[in-house]
Amino acid sequence: MTDALSTLPADDILSQALAWKNVGREVALATVISTWGSAPRPAGSQLAIDETGQMVGSVSGGCVEGAVIQEALEIIGSGIPKTLEFGISNDEAWEVGLACGGKINVFVEKLD
Repeated sequence: MTDALSTLPADDILSQALAWKNVGREVALATVISTWGSAPRPAGSQLAIDETGQMVGSVSGGCVEGAVIQEALEIIGSGIPKTLEFGISNDEAWEVGLACGGKINVFVEKLD
């Protein structure tokens, strides 16, 4: 899902996260901490998620982003940060119709 908000500069994503916090919402922040091979977003890309599932920014796309959002909602509840790893081998990439494999690591934390 690509929209104007998913391509905001990092400071705008953090500003939105802070705005949500300032009105009393619980917020998690996901940050791409490393990539290898083919990755849709570079290290440093961020996604802010509030307790209702609203989001701004992007760390990937498709099912990876959906999984990050689901984990973020759980981390909002538990307060325990987590590093997520998503990857696909070159062989698996061809099976699912992708041109090449890749891996991304995403750190997800609750903002206090």
